[in-house]
Amino acid sequence: MDLPRIESLVHAVQAAFEEGGVLSLAQAHFSPRAGQTEMALAVAETIEQGGALVVEAGTGVGKTFSYLVPALLSGERVLVSTATKALQDQLFARDLPRLVDALALPVRTALLKGRASYLCLHRMELARQDGAAHDAAVARVLARVETWSQGTVSGDLAELPGLDERSPVIALVTSTRENCLGSPCPRFRACHVHRARREALAADVVVINHHLFFADQAVRDSGMAELLPSVRVVVFDEAHQLNETGVQFMGRQASTAQLLDFSRDVMAAGLQFARGLADWLAVAAALDRAARDLRLAAGRAPAGARLRWMGEVPDGVDPGEWHAAMHQVVSACRTALAALDTVSEIAPDFVRLHGRAVQIMERMDGFSQPCGADAVRWVDVAAALRLVEAPLDIAGPMRALWHLPSGETAAAEASAWDEQAHGQEEETGARRSQGKPRAWIFTSATLGDDATLRWFTEPCGLQDARILRVESPFDYASQAAFHVPLALPKPSDPAHSAALAAWVGDAVLVLGGRTLVLTTTLKALRAIGEALQSRFAGEPGIEVLVQGQWPKRRLMERFREGASEGRAGCVLVASATFWEGFDVPGEALQLVVIDKLPFPPPGDPLVEARSQRLEQAKRSAFRYFSLPEAAITLKQGAGRLIRSETDRGVLVVADTRLVEMGYGKRLLSALPPMRRLQTAQEFDAALRALTTPSTMAPTWP
Repeated sequence: MDLPRIESLVHAVQAAFEEGGVLSLAQAHFSPRAGQTEMALAVAETIEQGGALVVEAGTGVGKTFSYLVPALLSGERVLVSTATKALQDQLFARDLPRLVDALALPVRTALLKGRASYLCLHRMELARQDGAAHDAAVARVLARVETWSQGTVSGDLAELPGLDERSPVIALVTSTRENCLGSPCPRFRACHVHRARREALAADVVVINHHLFFADQAVRDSGMAELLPSVRVVVFDEAHQLNETGVQFMGRQASTAQLLDFSRDVMAAGLQFARGLADWLAVAAALDRAARDLRLAAGRAPAGARLRWMGEVPDGVDPGEWHAAMHQVVSACRTALAALDTVSEIAPDFVRLHGRAVQIMERMDGFSQPCGADAVRWVDVAAALRLVEAPLDIAGPMRALWHLPSGETAAAEASAWDEQAHGQEEETGARRSQGKPRAWIFTSATLGDDATLRWFTEPCGLQDARILRVESPFDYASQAAFHVPLALPKPSDPAHSAALAAWVGDAVLVLGGRTLVLTTTLKALRAIGEALQSRFAGEPGIEVLVQGQWPKRRLMERFREGASEGRAGCVLVASATFWEGFDVPGEALQLVVIDKLPFPPPGDPLVEARSQRLEQAKRSAFRYFSLPEAAITLKQGAGRLIRSETDRGVLVVADTRLVEMGYGKRLLSALPPMRRLQTAQEFDAALRALTTPSTMAPTWP
């Protein structure tokens, strides 16, 4: 992308965003926004000079254009990372093509996802050997995948309509780092993952996701090892997820699910390529028993629990049973190794399976050793058991990558990465500008609740980055209001969820749906969801949706439809991922209810470890961790309400601590500047005003 640089990048970007500029000429509904231009100019300056820029851009600023326009006009090779695969698809299929056309640039773009997003042709051929394929429902979905595979070019499973992201078929027809055969694979030349990586290496702008970025930093398996050194501009959109995503990859993990996957793959490969040469049934049975017994060793902890692991074994676990179960895993892997050794030359599958057995044994050995310094260890309990050891944040390892030294050791850490990157740049023929350091752009609508954005910059090692905060252009005072119902029980009262469900139900009757209830716990999700579904079971005009009952994508699509085309209005009760990234502009959503202040769970081992580190440093864990975490999450949840200049609605926080406790002022300051509805009468009037047909009706109080 070698473009003539007749004028400076900053001037070119300024001109693009002006009235009558290239964007307004190419986009029918484009209008200049001061905040959007301010951010775009800051991005342009960072690209010109190098270094790191952290931008908190309020909802409606148009941050995507603010970083894409200067990135595209710079002529540099660009990497854009988003939080989710859905955002990747939107950026690649909608935003990038629109801007490339508007700017009339000869730019090659590519989309790169992780292995689990692409069909693996070899594993699809083995899938019929898997016991799960004998289930009629699984067999039907597998048949659809097989038919689709004959016409797809990209192999991206997101292209297959109606494929449930929870389908067990996905694991059967995709590869992982552990089971991918690499170049010895008989279908390597047609491999969709390999093709996507080749296209990314040849592109000027590559769109990835945070999981893919950190997977490579941890295991060098995503294709980024070749790609990143050839890129000079890196943008992280939805950057607020960086720390938590990075922590997942920069530690050690093992799970009974991995063991069961290994067992299934041993069975499938054995029956396909070496039937009768080993007792594959016995090998798989031993692995299955080991996985089952390890899960049982965790006791009766409820699904979703996290067990602290401060000593030799997790809390509440019998040491004898735990050590015996861990030993049984290793023993089952040794049995598998013995069988695999006898057939290793028959197919590359057996060589890869041998390596996986060794890896599982090494992981189990790692968990038998003391936990690493500045790390925390725990066990996630679900249908499968997951053993985790993770750093408390990503600041240490990532500071060197950002090239923003802090202390005497950071420069030494950075030099090792530089040496590796320099060699790879020569191999890939990178076109990085001579003498210019890499530019790192981090942006999100929610990055902190103070001027320094410490909540984001400190755990990510970005304290020395340039900080910019751009306010939302929305008129929150006229578009939105918030209310705290004082008559509800205290959040600690067991009756809180039932009372809130009844209160929400009354509001839903007025609005005819159009309500999103965000809960802080799965227990509250179930209680409120079940109560509302029971209340509106015979109401044809109201449909209550509850997270977990449908696939997430289907829930989002149905809720956005609202009461259109004679369909019922919707109420969605959700938790976790629906607090952010859920965009519903228009009248389909006009009431957002948050059940409690979203403080981090005190019993979570990672939360406890981070709090203890602060207390040891003579810093209040509540002030510097719990309160900022609650402020950020509250801000994210509130951000679901107003998504365009014409939206209007009411935010309800059903937690009186927001207005009764001293720390409530800090949490209130994190919210958009909505006006306060003090009384139940004011709330009722505002709710009824939302039922008027005009989006900006004069009756809106």
